Formats: sequence, C-alpha cells, structure tokens
Amino acid sequence: MAQYTLISNAQVVNEGHIQTADVLIKDDRIEKIAKQLTAPENACVIDANGKYLLPGMIDDQVHFRDPGLTHKADFHTESAAAVAGGITSVMDMPNTKPLTIDQAAIEAKHAHVAGRSHCNFGFYLGATNDNIEAVKSIDPKLICGVKVFMGASTGNMLVDDEATLTAIFREAPTLIATHCEDTPTILANEEKARLIWGEKVPIEEHPNIRSREACIKSTKLATGLALKYHARLHVLHISTAEEVAMFRNVPTDQKRITAEACVHFTWFDQSDYSEKGTLIKCNPAIKKASDKAAIISGIKDNRLDVIATDHAPHTRGEKARPYFSAPSGLPLVQTALPSLLTQVNQGLFSLPDIVKKTAHSVADIFQVKNRGYVREGYFADLVLVDMNAIVPVTDNDMLYKCGWTPYHGARFSARIEKTWVNGQLKWDGRHVLGDSQGQPLHYQRD
Repeated sequence: MAQYTLISNAQVVNEGHIQTADVLIKDDRIEKIAKQLTAPENACVIDANGKYLLPGMIDDQVHFRDPGLTHKADFHTESAAAVAGGITSVMDMPNTKPLTIDQAAIEAKHAHVAGRSHCNFGFYLGATNDNIEAVKSIDPKLICGVKVFMGASTGNMLVDDEATLTAIFREAPTLIATHCEDTPTILANEEKARLIWGEKVPIEEHPNIRSREACIKSTKLATGLALKYHARLHVLHISTAEEVAMFRNVPTDQKRITAEACVHFTWFDQSDYSEKGTLIKCNPAIKKASDKAAIISGIKDNRLDVIATDHAPHTRGEKARPYFSAPSGLPLVQTALPSLLTQVNQGLFSLPDIVKKTAHSVADIFQVKNRGYVREGYFADLVLVDMNAIVPVTDNDMLYKCGWTPYHGARFSARIEKTWVNGQLKWDGRHVLGDSQGQPLHYQRD
C-alpha cells in the first residue's frame, strides 16, 4: 500500500519563487504540488502553518571519516547530524583509510555505507600522483566527481606532479573538484614562522602560513589547466577576495568552471582566532573580514555557485594540541543551513538565493538525478524551517561524534522544524527518526 504525506499551508521556496502551496508525497516522491490538495485516506497530514518548505540541502563536500577514522566520526552519527541540520544528501571525500582511489574502493565504500546513513550519499574518487589509469577508467555514474588535492592534504593525496595534473585535466570523465593551495608556498611560510616562534606558533598565524598567495597561485593553476583542456572544474572552499574575482558572474549553467563557498567563511573571520583558537583552524584558512565580505558578495552575484560545509570533525583532544599538531577541520553539517537562514534574517542573503546555492545549483553542477528541487516526480527530500525562532547554539545539542561546534555561544534566528529524506520524516525538530535508509545518489551522465 502506498504511503502518503500531505504538507499543507507551506511557503514553498523553489526556483527563485516563494508561493503558498500544499505538497503531497507518495512513498519516496513528490506526487503533487498545488494550492489546495485533499489528503488521501490514511495520509499523514502536517500543517506547515505558513512556515517555509525548502528542498533539502545537498552538501557537496564532507569528510565523514568512515572508514578508518571513526574515532572522530562515522556515517551513522554524522548523517544524523546532517538531517537534523536540514541536509538530505552529502558527497563524501576520499581521504579515508583506506583511500578511495580506484573503482574497487568506491564500490567497497558504497557497500560499507549502505544501511548506515540517514541521508543520501555520493563519493568522490581521489586522484594521486600515480592513479591516472584509475581516474580514466572509473565509471562516471559511480562517483560524484574526481577530487584533486592541489595542496598539502591528509592521507598522502597531494597531487603535485605536473604531468599527472595535466593528464587528470585532460582525461577525467567527470567534474574535477580541487582543493587549491600551493604547498611550496605553505612550507616556506612555515619555516619563516618557526624562525620567529619555534614550535610555539600562535594560531593567529594560520592565515599567514596557509596564505592568500598560496590559494591564489593554486587556483590560477587549476583554472588555467581547465581552460586549456576544456575540463569541467569545480574549485572548492574559496577563501580570498582575489579568488572570488577570478570567477564569472554569469548563470551557473553557462559555466564550465564553477566555485564553492563554505559556510564558515561567511560567518567567521581572522578576528575570531583570539576566542576560538584551533577550533576554527581549517584549510584553507579563515582570513580577513574583507575576504568574508567578498565571499558573501560572490554568493549574491553568482561568482560563487554553491554553498557547502567541508564538514571535517576532530576530537576535542586533537584540537587542543599546539598549532602544528592540531588538525585542521570543523564539524558543520548540523549548523550550516540554520546559520545561512540566520544570515537571511540579517539581510545578507535571500531565501531563494540560499535554496539555489545549497540545492538547485549543486544538483545541476553534479548532474544529480531527480533531487535538489521541489518538483513533481522528484524525490521528496524536503526541509520545513521556522524563520522566527531564537536558538542558542551549544555543544550539548550537537549530534556529532566529536561533540562540539565552533558555533557554540552563537544565537540562530531560524530552526529546522522537520526534514524528509526520500519521503520519510527523518527529523521532527527534536529527534532523528527511523532506520538509516539513505540512498546512493544517481547521476544523469552518458
């Protein structure tokens, strides 16, 4: 027997518009969208009471640490936090143990995660200096993209060989997603810092070590290769005003080179190191307030096409280490969308802009099939949000395995009321519901 859910009296935010409508879900799909719908017999009816209904966020960059680093996080815990934060699909990075650097590893990861994730999931194939044959032969329908660490990275995945980079940009069968930082520049900056402070380098030096010059140089290299070989390039976590200016402010569907902003670069800036310390140490580094302003502007004028998290949890103990040994990365999936909605209330963004950057454009860029929009026939990945809430953010409310958030002490003005994944209510505002039944993402590719 079919299972129906009727969401009535919602303000549906979709494809640039906000309209009052009812949304009928049948099993895992959106059956009907109309002004007034009659609930089928035995349907679950939820009155939205005028709250906003969005397509679930598709996060194109997470590190769920699974397999191999599960003392920090795992797919079960982090996917629970994701749905509590209104994220219904994630794309997980390849620097796990073992590394996800060939088709067999991708297939093994799919098998490992099946039945363990509350949200839908996709995986990147990681590039290395010596796996170009695996990149060339990968089934493009099995991965969301090829990840290239063009800078110092975790898990021995730095790609710095010129011939290998050329081959990747010439031969990759899917989108190439790059982490752009120039390693020789970073290493030189580290040595300069050690000459002054030895091993006791203060965290405030992080944006000088992982410098803007390192980011700009690497991003120029990636975009130059993409232009030369007509590759489909997506540059991750832009952190400088200069990089924002490199990208075109034209509609996303007219670009072969796109770029991503991350939520923490719109919230924190260099002045926050004095309070947050290594809790906001990440790569690339959080930089100046002027860079934050440029990133916000780039989101609004469409130079930056996607907003993601780069969710990368570490334990409190790991983060408490001195500068050089404290790992980089922040847990973000539970707070990302609420923080963006709070910024909508602050006048920084509009709701349609946030929906475009967290759902529509992600689905379009990665060719995700039947997700990312509130459309009849599409999967019912939906989020109901209250834009008039006061939510103090505390570590105790986080569902991450690591148990902390860099947003501790902040106050959000929006709340995730409910989250549906594949038509199933997964978050009721207080609890994660049901079994881990997230599905693998599918892609519309030849």
